[in-house]
Amino acid sequence: MGFYTAIIIALLLGFVHGITPDEHTWPITFSYAVGSYSTKGGMKAGFIFSSGFTLQRSILSEIAYFALAGIFMTATAFGITYVFVGLAMLAAGIYIKNKKIYPHWHWIEEKLSYMVGIHKKGSKSHLLEEEHVLNPLNTTDSSPQLKAVPSKLAFLHGLIAGFGFGAFALIIYTVLSPAMPSPWVGWVPGFMFGIGTMIMQILFGAGFGRWLTSAKKLTQKGIAFVARTISSDVLLYGGLAFMVSGSLILEFPWLLTYDIVTPLKIHNLHDLGIGFFLVIFAVIIIGFLSYIRAVKIAERSKDLHR
Repeated sequence: MGFYTAIIIALLLGFVHGITPDEHTWPITFSYAVGSYSTKGGMKAGFIFSSGFTLQRSILSEIAYFALAGIFMTATAFGITYVFVGLAMLAAGIYIKNKKIYPHWHWIEEKLSYMVGIHKKGSKSHLLEEEHVLNPLNTTDSSPQLKAVPSKLAFLHGLIAGFGFGAFALIIYTVLSPAMPSPWVGWVPGFMFGIGTMIMQILFGAGFGRWLTSAKKLTQKGIAFVARTISSDVLLYGGLAFMVSGSLILEFPWLLTYDIVTPLKIHNLHDLGIGFFLVIFAVIIIGFLSYIRAVKIAERSKDLHR
């Protein structure tokens, strides 16, 4: 395979990788892009994440040129990647929520608070606590407060997520990188793959960011609140899902080979494995439920609802 053929193939693989539902790109790009609640902000989120991803893929492509990438293409490495991606997502979600996390059970809290007189039955403050809007360990302000989405963390996420491997990574590391004419350009296939992914992630990021600006009956502050709620929920609960999945893979490596085959001859939609279901859980289920909950909270606030 010639040099130009290899890098064109790498770029095209990046396009497909960026456009199909992939657990190493979609949940993270969606979280940061929606949290920016603007087309420009969504594009920026996609670019920042993909920059870290591209840098990591370039480095690993160079390593693959020397036939050393095999140490990263194991179930153990895959499981560890999931765990660290989950940790980074979880930390970002907690940061955005701007609240101290404490173990609690709503049913016990409700009974205790009524018994000792902390809340009146059905009081507004108690309802806000149950909806995680008010946190008694952190603030007495009942207005929904969430920190801005830290887009720079998307770069770190990209670096970590790049250690995940799949069909495309195997092609890059075992076929395209070794085909390079010298070690000085061993990194190029990984770089081009990252650029292809970046272009698609910027486009998707713009779409995700634009989506929330069409929300009706919400003030600009209300749109920001809904956006940050979705972003923090997807990062928080998606991060937990990644950590659990990574731990299960470390314990049961065969989970990586389990999949459901569909008639769709499309990458990531033909063989539905653990990665596909992580995307569905984090982006579709958590994202949708979070949107419904956040809009309901915003509609009860004079500052957030027109």
